[in-house]
Amino acid sequence: MQSPQLAALEAHVAPLRRQLEQHPLYRSIHSLQDLHCFMESHIFAVWDFMALLKALQRRLTCVDVPWVPSAFPQSRRLINEIVLGEESDEYQGRFLSHFELYLEAMQQAGASTQAMRRTLQLIANNERVGAALTASNAPQAAQDFVAATYRLIHRATVEDKLHCIAAAFTFGREGLIPDMFRSFVRGLNQQMGGQNVSGGQNTSLELFVHYLERHIEVDGDSHGPMALRMIAELCGSGADAESQQRWQEAAEAVEEALTARLALWDAILASIVAAKPTGTAG
Repeated sequence: MQSPQLAALEAHVAPLRRQLEQHPLYRSIHSLQDLHCFMESHIFAVWDFMALLKALQRRLTCVDVPWVPSAFPQSRRLINEIVLGEESDEYQGRFLSHFELYLEAMQQAGASTQAMRRTLQLIANNERVGAALTASNAPQAAQDFVAATYRLIHRATVEDKLHCIAAAFTFGREGLIPDMFRSFVRGLNQQMGGQNVSGGQNTSLELFVHYLERHIEVDGDSHGPMALRMIAELCGSGADAESQQRWQEAAEAVEEALTARLALWDAILASIVAAKPTGTAG
């Protein structure tokens, strides 16, 4: 049974979630080129989602030697299950993260992965995240979105407010992508039918369709409910002032995360509209 505190949090952020689910961005993607624009920014949201996940794993489990058990038995079980699915899911006999699956989907669709791959290369060479994003010429909206995520993680870590990271993680997921967008992608993939539609190369959205359907499936069936239980454990179920404060802080973190996602969606939409010939936008 859902706690009254969790129900209140969900009701509080419901207007922001509706804004995202009904965002005009989805209705403005009409072509493969529009979809490329979306994917080339959205990949950074898929990537920095893992920063939230790893920040939680680092605090909820013990990844040090010598090992000692953490103070959150239920949440460490939940986060380890989520990590398994997000970082090592199975696709056609292979194990790969959802991020790596998305990168492959971009490549299959003909979208550019250069900025994302360059960012990873620079970070592997010990470059700071912000500097790596700038040097890789990542879309500015994506840079701003990642910066917002890392600010939230840093502040919550310094202030020892793990429940804020858990809240942003739970409510800022790809479950925000509505059915109508997934239907459009499936339809566009069928229309393409393996024809040469981008730069003279065969392209397909098969992997992207799988990514969308798989991510929504696990969010709804397992990862989402797990994450909600994690928030409940971290915030507490008591009526004391400390528990109430944690729930309020969790709500503020969700607002922050969803507002950053709205800004990203607004910027991607503006880029798509700006790229259309005069008189064809809309």
